Amino acid sequence: MIFFNYGDKEKEYLSKRDNVMKGLIEKYGHIEREVNPDPFSALVSSIISQQISTKAAITVEKRLLDKSGELSANKLDALTLEDIQECGLSFRKSGYIKGITGAVIEGQLDFERLKALSDEEIIKTLVSLKGVGKWTVEMMLIFSFGRENVLSFDDLGIRRGIESAYGLDEVKKEQHPYFRGLFSPYGTVASLYLWEESSNRQ
Repeated sequence: MIFFNYGDKEKEYLSKRDNVMKGLIEKYGHIEREVNPDPFSALVSSIISQQISTKAAITVEKRLLDKSGELSANKLDALTLEDIQECGLSFRKSGYIKGITGAVIEGQLDFERLKALSDEEIIKTLVSLKGVGKWTVEMMLIFSFGRENVLSFDDLGIRRGIESAYGLDEVKKEQHPYFRGLFSPYGTVASLYLWEESSNRQ
């Protein structure tokens, strides 16, 4: 099992930058979040997770894995749209997964080349694919590429975590750059603590 890589350096930096984040770090200790170093299966997982609960996403992904053998482009390419739908996915999401699979098989999408790009360049490249939005790519940046400075405004858990920790009724979009700047260059580490805060306040 591989976890997101960070340590005392990042935690100490965030603690010095912001007393609220310091409190979260002291409260929750070191948080371990599993990552998936394979970007293709990580992207498929993110698509599955769109707008459904974590529990439902895990169930659907397990069904797809049981049916395909592994979440690779070659294995998913062998499945029909109906095969994927039978795992509990909508027609639309099944089509997105087939589209991404086809892009990899045909050589239009090269994840090794993507790894050399900046976060913003990766987002720009992948959101051109049908069904892939900014949040989906941001989750892949964190949980596959291990990028350090991702703070997703589109993630409900992040927003709820900020609202809980900072005593806000609502985080507005215009406030997001402030928090992104506050936690930079370790926005992802801050995200881990905001997710934890959100899950413990529900």
